[in-house]
Amino acid sequence: MEYNLADLFESVVDVVPDREALVYVDHPGTGAERRLTYARLDEAANRIAHHLADSGVRPGEHLGLHLYNGVEYIQTVLGCLKARIVPVNVNYRYVEEELAYLYQDADLTALVFDAEFTDRVAAALPHAPALRHLVRVGDPAPGAAALDAVAFEDAEAAGSPGRGFPARSADDQFIIYTGGTTGMPKGVMWRQEDLFFAGLGGGAPTGEPVKRPEELAERVAAGGEGITFFPTPPLMHGTSTLTAFIGFNFGQRVVLHRKYVPEEVLRTVEKERVTSMSLVGDAMLRPLVDALSGPMKDTDCSALFSVSSSGAIMSDTVREQFQALVPNVMLLNNFGSSESGFNGTATADSGPQRGFRVQVNSRTRVVDPVTHEPVAVGEPGRIAQRGHVPLGYYNDPKKTAETFFQRGDERWVLLGDMATVDEEGIVTVLGRGSQCINTGGEKVYPEEVEQALKSHPDVYDALVAGVPDETWGNHVAAVVQLREGAPRPSLEDIQTHCRTRLAGYKIPRQLVLADTIQRSPSGKADYRWARSVAVEAAR
Repeated sequence: MEYNLADLFESVVDVVPDREALVYVDHPGTGAERRLTYARLDEAANRIAHHLADSGVRPGEHLGLHLYNGVEYIQTVLGCLKARIVPVNVNYRYVEEELAYLYQDADLTALVFDAEFTDRVAAALPHAPALRHLVRVGDPAPGAAALDAVAFEDAEAAGSPGRGFPARSADDQFIIYTGGTTGMPKGVMWRQEDLFFAGLGGGAPTGEPVKRPEELAERVAAGGEGITFFPTPPLMHGTSTLTAFIGFNFGQRVVLHRKYVPEEVLRTVEKERVTSMSLVGDAMLRPLVDALSGPMKDTDCSALFSVSSSGAIMSDTVREQFQALVPNVMLLNNFGSSESGFNGTATADSGPQRGFRVQVNSRTRVVDPVTHEPVAVGEPGRIAQRGHVPLGYYNDPKKTAETFFQRGDERWVLLGDMATVDEEGIVTVLGRGSQCINTGGEKVYPEEVEQALKSHPDVYDALVAGVPDETWGNHVAAVVQLREGAPRPSLEDIQTHCRTRLAGYKIPRQLVLADTIQRSPSGKADYRWARSVAVEAAR
């Protein structure tokens, strides 16, 4: 047995086959749900794996998952891993041009898609000549494009429920496409062994990693149940899929919703006695605060032990509001990326006064982006990680060479985040280097200004971008969504508020009020949108 995700999952199934593994709640308000034990989920994954193999999808070929959250998503990922097919996440918000790029760049040979995306899939298909096998979840709407696709239920029915797969390897791949903040999406290529240790904590994210593959099931057999994981962002956001697999590695229960609806999330937290919930920043936490302060104020959240965020920061203001409503919960701002997995967790004193401070793992350093040598205390550099890191970016040797490097006997990945490190090894994350605003020679990182803006009582959400300026090169622009019913603030009002929290050169010189802040489906900031809105308003 190797550190292969399918092998590891099957080893857990074999020791707790009758334990509940997955609870899925369909469209909010319908009451429809599905519950699968570990044995039933294993059988369902076997069926789709055998269908794909029988349909000519070969080991090492790539399958796209163009799906909302659902049993079919988890089932297909597991099926791919069992048949040694490489799963590739597809952002369901993408339009034709973006889909055509991803389908082609990822060399997809097969695609599992939700029926409501039929027309987009049909439009992108001519640009992906290698894509030869389609599986459709659900029924297309009347008038939708005609596609030669197998219905998922037929694929499942045709596949064998048994295992019977060839031997797998720790070198089998798992690809996570990430949109990043600039440019087209990139496919991060992981060996499954590396992903197991870097992204899944080696079977114990907060404890001692396993020392041999068989130990994972031994720990599950020796332990009990009672933990319920609830990844609320879309599974096509890599962190959510990894959170689900962490739950499976513990032999515990994973809960999923098709879409993120705050009131329904809270109903599920109460009904399923959720203990660990993950989300992405204020964009997902703030609606929970609003719901708990209003229509869902009597929700029983007593079982909830932790709420964690990755991909975006939960600001101090919103954290404090949620903590007041659910006082016993632990709120964790985790730091990581598609290229590194998990790097660390924000310290208790992290905040506007001291910055976003992270207690990083032993494999993380702050290095000079050119020499790759560790920086001196207090000097800015780029965050890097060694050891269990990806192989590179699929189909992009140039970007791979820029991001991954060899130092001694170890392979490293250079992340996009700028940071400093103090005498105790605590890393202060400054922000994405690509989003850094150079104004009059001073560097401003948007995340710091956004934290200050969100502490304003009338600000619901905010993004910050640089706008070309004849005097300063660029000036800081704030794109702000106000709370419902809040009075319209002036730029001077916003500046006065920020001056108590930020140095003068970081203060926004432009205010743009937007009806809604545009973010990705997972809640990540869309800085390209923010910059275009601010530039247009400045004309």
